[in-house]
Amino acid sequence: MASAHAIPSLDEQFEFTAESKRRLLIGIGVGVALVAIGSYLLASGVGSHEQHEVVHGAGASEGHDGGHAYKWTNRLYANIWLNAIYFIGASVIGMFFISYNYLAQAGWSSAFKRIPEAMPAYVLPMGIVIIAVFFLAGHDLFHWTNPDLFNKTSESYDPVIAGKQGFLNTPFYLIRLAIYIVSWYLLWRMLRNFSLQEDLHGGTEYYEKSIKWGTAFLVVFAVTSSTSAWDFVMSIDTHWFSTMFGWYTLASWHVTGLAIITLTVVTLKERGYLQIVNDSHLHDLGKFMFAFSIFWAYVWFAQFMLIYYANLPEEAIYYRERFSGYGGIYLAPFFINIFLNFVFPFFVLMTRDSKRTYIFLKIAAWGIIVGHYFDFYTNIMPGTVGEHAGFGPIEFGMILIFACGFMWSLSSQLAKANLIAKNHPMLEETLHHDI
Repeated sequence: MASAHAIPSLDEQFEFTAESKRRLLIGIGVGVALVAIGSYLLASGVGSHEQHEVVHGAGASEGHDGGHAYKWTNRLYANIWLNAIYFIGASVIGMFFISYNYLAQAGWSSAFKRIPEAMPAYVLPMGIVIIAVFFLAGHDLFHWTNPDLFNKTSESYDPVIAGKQGFLNTPFYLIRLAIYIVSWYLLWRMLRNFSLQEDLHGGTEYYEKSIKWGTAFLVVFAVTSSTSAWDFVMSIDTHWFSTMFGWYTLASWHVTGLAIITLTVVTLKERGYLQIVNDSHLHDLGKFMFAFSIFWAYVWFAQFMLIYYANLPEEAIYYRERFSGYGGIYLAPFFINIFLNFVFPFFVLMTRDSKRTYIFLKIAAWGIIVGHYFDFYTNIMPGTVGEHAGFGPIEFGMILIFACGFMWSLSSQLAKANLIAKNHPMLEETLHHDI
C-alpha cells in the first residue's frame, strides 16, 4: 500500500569523488590519444578508400564533393560535428523533460528531477564546439556554403540550392545557431535557479515561476527543435528534404535523453542514492523508454514509407545512398540503427517486471544510447565524408572525449545541490508513488 511506504531521508548530497574525476580524465586522455593516432593514420593515407562511382542525381549528397576535394580532416571535423549534435540534443532533452512535467504539474518525476535538471549544462560547451566547427570546416561539411552555387554565371550554379539562399546563408545560419544555444541555455539557467531557490526558501512561488518559464521553453523548443534539426543535419544533404525530419530528430533526441535519465537514476540507486525512488518510478521510466522507442520507430517508418511510395528522385536519393551508395558501407549502420532503437528495447522492456529490474533497464538504456549514435551517424556521415567514413580510432576517440565530458558536466551539476528537491510542492505525491 502507498500509505505504508517508509519516508527516507530527503538530505542526499552526491559526491563527485577524486577517483571518478581521475577515471573521466583518463577516458578523455585515451580519447585524445585515439584521435591523434587516427588522424596520423588518415593523414598518412592508411585506411583511405578509392573513389567509388556514385550517381549524384538531383538530391544527391554534395557535402563531401561538389567542387571540394576531400581532405582527411573532413572526417575529423565530421566526427566532432556528429558528437556535438548528438550530445547537445541529449542534453537539452533534460530541459524538455522537466518543462513538460512542470506544465503537466506531474509529481512522480520530482523524486529524481535533479538529474534531467543537471543535463542541459552541457548545452553551452557543445554549442561553442558547433559554432567553432562551422567556422573551421563549414565549407568542407556543408555544400551550400560554396558561393558559386548562387552565382548564375558560374559553372557550379545550382538553381535548387540558389532557391534556398534566403534560409541557407552563412549570416542567418550563424544567427540561428546563436538563438538555439543562447535560448536553451538561458532558459535552463532560469529554471535551475528557481529550483535551487526553492530548496532554500520553500513555498510555491518558485514552483509557479518554473511552470511559466518551463512553458515558455516548450514554446521556444516547439520551433527550435525542428529548425535546429534542419540546420544541424538536414542542411548537409542540401537538395534532400523531409517534412517529417524535425519530428524525427526530436524523437531521436528525446528517447536518448530518457535513456540517459533512466541509466543515471539506476546507477545512483545502485550506489545508495535516491532512496525515495521506488520500483514504480523505475516502471514509469521504463514505460517512457518503451513508448518513445515505438514513437521513434513510427516516425522513422512514416518518413521512409512516404518517400518510398512517392519515389521522387530528390527524396529517394537519401535511402538509395544509405542502401547501395558508397560501396554499401552505410547498410550495416542503417540496420543496426533500426534493431537497437526499436526491436531491442521493444522486447527487453515488454514485460512489467523488466521495467522494474535494474539490469533490464540498464541494458535497454545502453542499447538506445548506442543505437541513436548510429542514427545520427547514418544521417550525417554520407553527406559529409561519403565513402571515406568508417569506424576507427577517430570515431572511438571522439565518443570517449564527448561522453566523458558529458559525464563530468552531469556529475558536477549533481554535486552542486541536494540530490533531492526537498521543498518541491509535489514531493509528498512522489514519496507515495505507487502504480
